Amino acid sequence: MPKPKSTKVLPDVATLTKAQAKREWTRLALEMEAHNERYYQKDAPTISDAAYDELRRRIEAVEARFPEFATTDSPTQTVGAAPARGFAKVQHVVPMLSLGNAFSDEEVQEFVDRVRRFLRLDADEMPAIVAEPKIDGLSLSLRYENGELVRAATRGDGFTGEDVTENVRTIKDVPHHLKGRNIPSACELRGEVYMLKKDFLALNKKQAEADDTVFANPRNSAAGSLRQKDVSITASRPLKFFAYAWGEMVERPADTQHGMLKWLADAGFVVNPLIELCKSVEDVLAFYRRIGDARASLDYDIDGVVYKIDRLDWQERLGFVSRSPRWAIAHKFAAEQATTVLEKIDIQVGRTGALTPVARLTPVTVGGVVVQNATLHNEDYIKGIGNDGLPIRDGVDIREGDTVVVQRAGDVIPQVVSVVLDKRPRTAKPYAFPHTCPACGSHAVRENDEVVRRCTGALICPAQAVERLKHFVSRLAFDIEGLGEKQIQQFYHEGLITTPVDIFTLQRRDAEAEQKLANREGYGEVSTRNLFAAIDARRRIELHRFIFALGIRHVGEGNAKLLARHYGSIDAFREAMLAAAVGLSDDGNTSEAYQDLNNIAGIGDIVADAVVEFFVESRNVTVLDALLREIEVLPAEKPRQTSPVSGKTVVFTGSLTKFTRDEAKAVAERLGAKVAGSVSKKTDYVVAGEDAGSKLAKARELGVAVLTEDEWLGLIEG
Repeated sequence: MPKPKSTKVLPDVATLTKAQAKREWTRLALEMEAHNERYYQKDAPTISDAAYDELRRRIEAVEARFPEFATTDSPTQTVGAAPARGFAKVQHVVPMLSLGNAFSDEEVQEFVDRVRRFLRLDADEMPAIVAEPKIDGLSLSLRYENGELVRAATRGDGFTGEDVTENVRTIKDVPHHLKGRNIPSACELRGEVYMLKKDFLALNKKQAEADDTVFANPRNSAAGSLRQKDVSITASRPLKFFAYAWGEMVERPADTQHGMLKWLADAGFVVNPLIELCKSVEDVLAFYRRIGDARASLDYDIDGVVYKIDRLDWQERLGFVSRSPRWAIAHKFAAEQATTVLEKIDIQVGRTGALTPVARLTPVTVGGVVVQNATLHNEDYIKGIGNDGLPIRDGVDIREGDTVVVQRAGDVIPQVVSVVLDKRPRTAKPYAFPHTCPACGSHAVRENDEVVRRCTGALICPAQAVERLKHFVSRLAFDIEGLGEKQIQQFYHEGLITTPVDIFTLQRRDAEAEQKLANREGYGEVSTRNLFAAIDARRRIELHRFIFALGIRHVGEGNAKLLARHYGSIDAFREAMLAAAVGLSDDGNTSEAYQDLNNIAGIGDIVADAVVEFFVESRNVTVLDALLREIEVLPAEKPRQTSPVSGKTVVFTGSLTKFTRDEAKAVAERLGAKVAGSVSKKTDYVVAGEDAGSKLAKARELGVAVLTEDEWLGLIEG
């Protein structure tokens, strides 16, 4: 099966064909979905804000050229990530949307010009703008009724957040009762939870001494501290809160943004004292530069400046577009940099076998954070060739002993962006990237021009085995209480759990073992009994969680749900994937099973190839079958309604006038239909709007029933 090739230099979006653009969109959407999950759910981002912004700008460019790709589940149309399990869900009455970004003075001027055009202001009329530092923390919404705090929720996906009320009550900056006059009978006030830099460093020192989780940056530590199931842990963490916005508000105490900020301060909140009211674009940009110059000396992390139109009636007129308000924008800072020595290059092996080079640095402070490690991305990056959206270094390679410039953007994983050649030691030699896996010695290969070199050891590689096991028991997979990353690491090295099956045979093997688990350090009768009970409680699992737990490349939570919904049961999924694997040949995969998989709306050939490749590996199937002898995988939840289209496959094509494409898809799936992206022999109905093209022709060729929008409505209403 041909694998998607990644070019060393990304092609201009303007040159892509529609098929190429769809493939590029799918790649970007998958990558952004994974990064959103790491950032919003796991509080552990793996790329910088700047790199993420590059991904967003590219996918926006693709959608600008092909608007039909901008569906409701596109990363450009969504905010954050779904709320984590373990917390009650809270529906935001007014969505907590994100901001559009500006990266240059020109883009700020364009923002102001757009506002003036929209409001039809006179040439000499300039809207007042509130400029405030953009705190790098966790967004929080606080609901007050008659002045009393009744609920606190995280942003989540912008529409549904996590109920963290009891945890928030431990934050001193959050008043339990609003003070002063003009207190609305009900209001939803918003701001950012953050942690001071000095408190972050002290917390990490304490965590390291206790051999506990060390956080990457203050934002992660604040988010992780707030989202603790044990309230006492949150209470022990020095969390802060800045108030700066609001959602639902029965009676608004002021008619300007600046006036509302003053009211928030009077009500008992801490409002950032650096906020300014600006009268011109020049004032706005001057504020940006002052804040940028003072950034390193601030007690807290910021990643830019936010500009908001001051008049609230103008904010209401401007409204929203997509996921962002028209009346506000974030002016991001450029990445922060520092110079240090690269002492050594280490190779880390990831869960998928990817060999990732990491620079071990002489410690250096970048933007108030001590950096000792930095990513070198991949083999080509070290050689100074290729970029794939990464900093271009004009062919200069990276060597051990080099003096390098380190960039830290968004306070996540730093990267080496350039080499100071005049300081290169004479003894420095070009780095030879290993062709064998440092963890297991298996051959490491690059296939089909991929930039990543991967270990071929699969299940025999200890680096992959541990990471696959950690993924298997992770929150969105089996989520076994008491069997976290530390326990997996320990049990693996002690030989107790080396494959997922071993988890479910642990109790039987322990009963026959000479040294019982209860007698091992850190365990006793009660903790052992609780662990076995927790494992038994996960012997029945939902299909989508099971598929996600398998750790198939490109199959995150969203795609796992798509696969589960389509196939319905583990037996049907397994049989279909084995049939698709049998159809594999050098000429690709033309089997009916593969075409059915590839035809699932939202899947596409990148994901389809990855799923089939998983089943091509016989050892994966062996582990899968062994698992199924130990557990029960529950069928996917069936649609709540029966209807004339239950179980039918439907394709929507052309310009629809009675409803949007997303509305049509949602209704069809709610009624039990499967919505496909292309027409095949298995298609039952093609609903054709105006200017329907190739899909309509294909339907007629195959004899598939073609319906007008009115006929479709008549069918489903009947």
